[in-house]
Amino acid sequence: MAALSAWFWNERFWLPHNVTWADLADPAPGVEYPKAGHLLAALPLALGIFTVRILFERFIAGACARSLHIQAGVGRRAQPNAVLEKVFTSITKNPDSRHLDGLTKQLDWDVRKVQRWFRHRRNQDKPSTHTKFCESMWRFTFYSGIFIYGFQFLWQSPWMWDTKHCWYGYPYQVMTPGLYHYYVTELAFYWSLMFSQFIDIKRKDFLIMFIHHLATVGLISFSYVNNMARVGSLVLCVHDASDFLLEAAKLANYAKYQNLCDFLFIVFGAVFMITRLVIFPIWVLNSTMFESWAIVGPFPSWWVFNILLLVLQVLHIFWSYLIFRIALKAIKRGKTQFISSPSRMREGDPVFLSLSSESSSSSAAFLLLCVCSVSLDDFASSLCLAVCNDVRSDIESSSEEESEKATDGPKTFLHKPKGENGTNGHCAAAKLRTQNHSSW
Repeated sequence: MAALSAWFWNERFWLPHNVTWADLADPAPGVEYPKAGHLLAALPLALGIFTVRILFERFIAGACARSLHIQAGVGRRAQPNAVLEKVFTSITKNPDSRHLDGLTKQLDWDVRKVQRWFRHRRNQDKPSTHTKFCESMWRFTFYSGIFIYGFQFLWQSPWMWDTKHCWYGYPYQVMTPGLYHYYVTELAFYWSLMFSQFIDIKRKDFLIMFIHHLATVGLISFSYVNNMARVGSLVLCVHDASDFLLEAAKLANYAKYQNLCDFLFIVFGAVFMITRLVIFPIWVLNSTMFESWAIVGPFPSWWVFNILLLVLQVLHIFWSYLIFRIALKAIKRGKTQFISSPSRMREGDPVFLSLSSESSSSSAAFLLLCVCSVSLDDFASSLCLAVCNDVRSDIESSSEEESEKATDGPKTFLHKPKGENGTNGHCAAAKLRTQNHSSW
């Protein structure tokens, strides 16, 4: 075990030349350097954040949802049927024509009735709009709060105005209380996401997101241990700048404020691209690659850190391209793509293809990160994954609901104009208007 520990904490990997762990072990009185043991404080803090989240969603977010007439509950449940339930759980949730023919003969039902049963059964497993609203409100509250705290802290820090201060005196840089609290709070939040993932809205990419949260924890911890926390705080702030805007757009979507949702999504896209394609490379990458080279010089963990940041920048470009396409379609159609009426979307539509491929692309991206010895952070990628996941799940949900409405006839518009299990932001009047439009 001692040999393994010595190999892992090899000074030649973690620290610049002519610097040892012993040099950092005994600082002057009143001076504190980062130590790996400091990060253990994030675990109980993560449990506290998780507890606060449960209370927040139940008493605050739930009250806000009710005030917006977003009621808890699910849509119509499928009537109990042992044969169809067995097919649903063990064979397929979306039966093809061959399965439909066999089931109609076995149950003496018509095809439309079998299809309706599967639609209702799929919707049973999907969270209600109330649940999604509460989750997004918690994320919006945390993201906006941590961004305000981080920006206020960095405003008073010299390395925000001159990034060379990230490297002056490195690695003998004092860990101030403000920087420590900022870093540990961010780390604790991502630990709490790992805990809460088991009770959150279940998504198809559960495993990938779990690995992704581990990757985030790994990179934040990595930058803290080798005392790159100053530049790490810049990275955190840059990426926190747009997270809360996405959650705000989702809240407007669930509350059915269509115009506000459109506006917030466009603002989110603009802020995302400015922070990721302009500020991040000019402000952060320039400092980590060139200023640090001139002041400190390269060493093994420096190379790892910069390679990961470069991969992150590639993801920024890729995701910005996808968001730009969605925003462009939103401007042309007058509604954001992830809440538009997808049942009229053709298989050949470029937007349909882009949305269909986003999940596999994100999966490939994060598998690539896992191949790297230290994986990327949640900074941009989880935000884009959130876009991708909500796009896909909302498209599936609203597509099924609109198909059902087309089947059941006009009476469904009078049934519940504010469906509890849907995530589509249209009101009944908007749906009537879109039915008069030609197919996409």
